[in-house]
Amino acid sequence: MSTFHSTRSTTDSLTAKQAIRKGIADDGGLFVSDSLGEEHVDIASLPGKSYQQIAQMVLAKLLPDFTEEELADCIREAYGEQWSDPAITPLKPLGDDYILELFNGPTSAFKDVALQILPRFMARTTPAGGDEDERIMILTATSGDTGKAALAGFADAPGTAITVFYPEGKVSQVQQLQMTTQTGSNVNVCAVKGNFDDAQSAVKRIFGDHDLAAELADRSHTVLSSANSINVGRLVPQVVYYFAAYAQLLADQVINVGDEVEFTVPTGNFGDILAGYYAKLLGLPVKHLVVASDKNNVLFDFLTSGTYNRQRPFFQTISPSMDILVSSNLERMLYYFSDKDTRLISMLMNDLNEWGAFEVPEPMLKRIRSLFGCGWADEDQVRESIHDCWEKNHYVIDPHTACGYFVMQQMPRDPLTPRVLLSTASPYKFPRVVNESLGLDATGTDFECMDVLAEATGTTAPAALRGLETADVRFDDVVEIDAMEEYVRTAAER
Repeated sequence: MSTFHSTRSTTDSLTAKQAIRKGIADDGGLFVSDSLGEEHVDIASLPGKSYQQIAQMVLAKLLPDFTEEELADCIREAYGEQWSDPAITPLKPLGDDYILELFNGPTSAFKDVALQILPRFMARTTPAGGDEDERIMILTATSGDTGKAALAGFADAPGTAITVFYPEGKVSQVQQLQMTTQTGSNVNVCAVKGNFDDAQSAVKRIFGDHDLAAELADRSHTVLSSANSINVGRLVPQVVYYFAAYAQLLADQVINVGDEVEFTVPTGNFGDILAGYYAKLLGLPVKHLVVASDKNNVLFDFLTSGTYNRQRPFFQTISPSMDILVSSNLERMLYYFSDKDTRLISMLMNDLNEWGAFEVPEPMLKRIRSLFGCGWADEDQVRESIHDCWEKNHYVIDPHTACGYFVMQQMPRDPLTPRVLLSTASPYKFPRVVNESLGLDATGTDFECMDVLAEATGTTAPAALRGLETADVRFDDVVEIDAMEEYVRTAAER
């Protein structure tokens, strides 16, 4: 059976369940499996299968120590009535291309695909030390969408608690209200003074603090784990929708079995697009994976130069969930492209930590670039793309998807290769920016903007978003970055 170890060393040998429960390796690395790609998913059997059936096929390859029955239960609970479309991630035509809607879940963002099932995975893991009273506290930094999706997944889940940190003033009004109004007796939400990278780095430091871990285990029977895409249990469910997109193209007779497809993915933390790489390793015919960035284009610079440099200005943009300068999941991709060289990865990550930059060897960059394309959009281009997509296709996209739309339009099209744009969030999460882009009234509250958008476009705001206007705010804590650890201590004792 395949086991998991850190990207930075091979000392661990964990099962999938252990890796999911632990979240991040002791040395700060991310869990990977060396057997990934040894077994393929049978793509010829995809047509006619439901999303849930495809999930069963794909997740069985990625999480081999979950029984068939355990996976079936997790999938049934995660992908049911809480989704507004029975296809879960429907594929729709967009001009000559296609768009994969990933925002039909309870919090209207693609994170729901993974965060509806991660708590179900966690519930089927067992305490490593044998402490029957042990509780997992999910600790997560969010740039906007992960926080709410994690809160929705873990609220009142047995044996768990969740603490979410978000950068004060750097998420949309809707995103903030989604988090601060969250119900549940086991949830904690706190704003931090700083940006997402500051918060995420602090969370990683907290995970690496062995004295704190011992104290939490001793005093409150609590172990920390992650719901960010650094957790392998957050990453693998996202592999499923690449296969689901392919299945829909086969069913619509756009392609034949074995034909290649290109995916354009708006991404900041590299998790969403890494899932596409995992799909390719499992046998999905992926021709290219195109990284679409916003003005914080650190991934674009890396893919064009081979140097990753986070020592640069941080821009607060209208696509806040992608305002990230340290793309955590890149480490997993580098591991596989370095021929699984843990020493090299450890060295690169040490350079990033010490100097704020690293450089990959030229032959490795060449291999990466044979699969990964890249592009980025500035604020004006994002607004123009929202407008252009509506004018040409009568389809409303959010500012993150718009980064992908812009990049896809810039790319030369191969008429024989279908192109799929991943749509990562509902436009109703960012109604003010969308209205401004479409030339609609954007002067009122976000909720008034939603109503204007709905009337002008004939679309409907998701009820959970529209209802936030009257929801009670439960959390208004704000802390400095260096006070986050103390907040976690206090939260663990609640």
